Amino acid sequence: MSPAQARSKAGAKAGAKAGEPEGQLRVTQVRSGISTKPKHRATLRALGLRGVGRSRVLPDRPDVRGMLARVPHLVTIEKADEEEAARQRERSEIARRARRVAQGMVRADHAPTAAKSTRGAHKEQV
Repeated sequence: MSPAQARSKAGAKAGAKAGEPEGQLRVTQVRSGISTKPKHRATLRALGLRGVGRSRVLPDRPDVRGMLARVPHLVTIEKADEEEAARQRERSEIARRARRVAQGMVRADHAPTAAKSTRGAHKEQV
């Protein structure tokens, strides 16, 4: 076993045990990827960050931590709760359904719908 494999195995034992839920991290892009190295821009895209001020809730896993270690000067990292992660998953699922309907992959009348938004509900309907 190589030293790197031994460190990896030791880190896995010290981290979350099998069956335990992993934590969540809120990652926010605070600086632009313009004029950074191409690998840094690719890492931001892999993390799902598309612009300054955009945030993502990501699982606290070694692979995500490794990507964050590559771009610490471009992002801020905070702990996030499971409720935030659930809201993000719900928004992603709604957007995915809308894209599938727009691309004609699913008919609109057969696509499952999300809860109606209350945005604009205060306006009178004529």
